[in-house]
Amino acid sequence: MMTMAEPLAAQLRPKNLEEFVGQEHLVGEGKPLRNAILQKHLFSFIFWGPPGVGKTTLAKIYARALDAQFFELSAVSAGKDEIRKIIKDDSSGQPKILFLDEIHRFNKAQQDFLLPYVESGELTLIGATTENPSFEVISALLSRCRVFVLNELSSDNMLSIINQAINSPSFAKEGVGGGMDQDAKDWLIAMANGDARQAITMLENTNRLYKTITLENLKQTLQSKHLRYDKKGEEHYNIISAFIKSMRASQSDAAIYYLARMVDSGEDPLFIARRMVVFASEDIGLAVPTALVVANAVFRACETIGYPECAINLAHGVAYL
Repeated sequence: MMTMAEPLAAQLRPKNLEEFVGQEHLVGEGKPLRNAILQKHLFSFIFWGPPGVGKTTLAKIYARALDAQFFELSAVSAGKDEIRKIIKDDSSGQPKILFLDEIHRFNKAQQDFLLPYVESGELTLIGATTENPSFEVISALLSRCRVFVLNELSSDNMLSIINQAINSPSFAKEGVGGGMDQDAKDWLIAMANGDARQAITMLENTNRLYKTITLENLKQTLQSKHLRYDKKGEEHYNIISAFIKSMRASQSDAAIYYLARMVDSGEDPLFIARRMVVFASEDIGLAVPTALVVANAVFRACETIGYPECAINLAHGVAYL
């Protein structure tokens, strides 16, 4: 039963593969996840991809198709006690699927705790992460899970989702008028950068503020957003992207600014340093071979020193790169 407080993105969440948009390489005809759902094949896996591309939605579609109990936890706030409660819950006799969002936030001990239950089949694990699971998930758990890589949604995917949103009964209840022209749609697609949740949230907020969806109203709504950094969601992804682009453009002040926002929020310094190591080869390379040496030294310093002192190492490395 929907409530008035439920976000539009949640109201519009697809219930089956026919309603789902995107990730054709996983859910298209003959593709692995579609086959697993159709054949009701129960196994543990990890979704790796950026925000707003369908990780949670696909997990719910999978659990519904297999008639399983679906338990949803965030690794940011959950711990062993919550998992124990799920293990002990024998109320339905159905298979148990645990969807663990931000699985990379579980430390080694917490991930080790999951191992025997996943291995025995007592618990089917679906992990979701924006980080490379090879770095963030322990090898023993990773070996028991298949990894599915989800891509940013294409412009065509985003257009389809936007059209679904503005034509939905839930959207109409808010009193939208005048439709939405192509310029506004194109701008929203570019702004959302493949993130369906961000696009739908922008539509919802603009609709509530102005009752019409125009390019100017979308821009005004975007300006009203608070400066924030959400380690669980789209701002985590947006800020690291802005950080890399600032270094790429040799804008040292901007790069230090985005670094400071991440450090101030408590972002994992190894996450930042790892991106710097990649940047040193991808964007600098043989032009200045010592860039990789410096970036690796910064990564090692973050490993051995940690916060707060390693923030200085990061700033040093950023200025150099």
